[in-house]
Amino acid sequence: MNKTQEFISENKEVFLSELFDLLRIPSVSADPSKKEDMIKTAESVKQSLLDAGADMAELCETPGNPIVYAEKIIDSALPTVVVYGHYDVQPADPLDLWDSPAFEPVVKKTEIHPEGAIFARGACDDKGQMFMHVKAFEAMNKSGELPCNVKFMIEGEEEVGSICLDAFVKENHEKLAGDVILISDTGMLANNTPSITTGLRGLSYVEVEVTGPNRDLHSGLYGGAVANPINVLNRMIASLQDENKHITIPGFYDKVVELSEKERTEMGKAPFSIEDYKAALDLGDVEGEAGYSTMERATIRPTLDVNGIWGGYQGEGAKTVIASKAYAKISMRLVPDQDPDEITELFVKHFESIAPDSVKVKVTAHHGGMPYVSPTDSIAYNAASKAMEEAFGKKPIPVRSGGSIPIVSLFEQELKMKTILFGFGLDSDAIHSPNEHYGLFNFYKGIETIPYFYKHFVEMKK
Repeated sequence: MNKTQEFISENKEVFLSELFDLLRIPSVSADPSKKEDMIKTAESVKQSLLDAGADMAELCETPGNPIVYAEKIIDSALPTVVVYGHYDVQPADPLDLWDSPAFEPVVKKTEIHPEGAIFARGACDDKGQMFMHVKAFEAMNKSGELPCNVKFMIEGEEEVGSICLDAFVKENHEKLAGDVILISDTGMLANNTPSITTGLRGLSYVEVEVTGPNRDLHSGLYGGAVANPINVLNRMIASLQDENKHITIPGFYDKVVELSEKERTEMGKAPFSIEDYKAALDLGDVEGEAGYSTMERATIRPTLDVNGIWGGYQGEGAKTVIASKAYAKISMRLVPDQDPDEITELFVKHFESIAPDSVKVKVTAHHGGMPYVSPTDSIAYNAASKAMEEAFGKKPIPVRSGGSIPIVSLFEQELKMKTILFGFGLDSDAIHSPNEHYGLFNFYKGIETIPYFYKHFVEMKK
């Protein structure tokens, strides 16, 4: 891969300039007013893939934003790598918390990134990481060292739940056929500690509504005589976990796969400082399910968290009322082999059962996703491990992520392919937050590492 690496080294400034052009387009999928920007971004990605050497690239129309598809087929007898990414980004709000404009990328040095980091919305999630694959593909192609076939599937709705991707995948089995899916929408432990994500938690997300009286009531005339939905909701939510932070929904843990002591010991080898963790979050202490470490609680154990709660008067000054209704949004992160539909059903049944007769309860299911675990003994994983070892000079650590990427399970179910989560971001990159950034080291290291994956994957497949 000498020619490929030489091409990368010689074109770093060009790659960065091209990424800046992509980051300047405010492709916020959650904002209907950005529809033209979504199309402009998709067209830009399509052109980048053609310029990089794709045989063909097209915008596949959907009821929502288009999916960019491209391919380079050099020999049908060779393996095919399918690259997934997304070109949409989160809203930049609150804008006043950005140190520089969200869609005007700049490079600034930080303590973690002394060589500089790209500050812009989408820098890490996922334009910067997706673009690494485009540039790595270009480098292999133009150096004459592309060892196998490549397909790209870059969507524009990941940040709003991949609304149209399910139908696209189900309708295009042949178009998307390949040997492995490569995704860089995750991270690694540190720039000097490479890692590969081998597991993702699933998700069940619900909204609850508790109704008491048929209207807001005067808290002096009715206080103490009727149920206060806000008080009732708080008691109900509090009862969903016991004193050991164990979730009390009957049947919730029935299908949870418990890791062996050996597996937990291997996970424990990942570098982690509880003091640094607390300091970074300005915490006096941590808490969570008894019997598990902080990292285990955040990755291999299921959770239940209130993401939002509201009801009653919230304006300036005082208004003495008992609200008619109270609401909360609740997410449950799931682990193998929990099924999100089953967990949602268990939640609804339990939540309704603990409601006192003084209130009515309504539960609305929003979205969910299956948990995912990637085997560490596959050809694809071993190729990714060797690629990182070659690029970083040390073997990567397999880690599980606490986050969820529901489309990974969709790919396995529909396309019968395993996914390698080949991320280069860091937890400190502030994705979804003001001042999102992505280290220059990480951007360039990703471009350098990806061709090594192709090389080792093809060699191992022979």
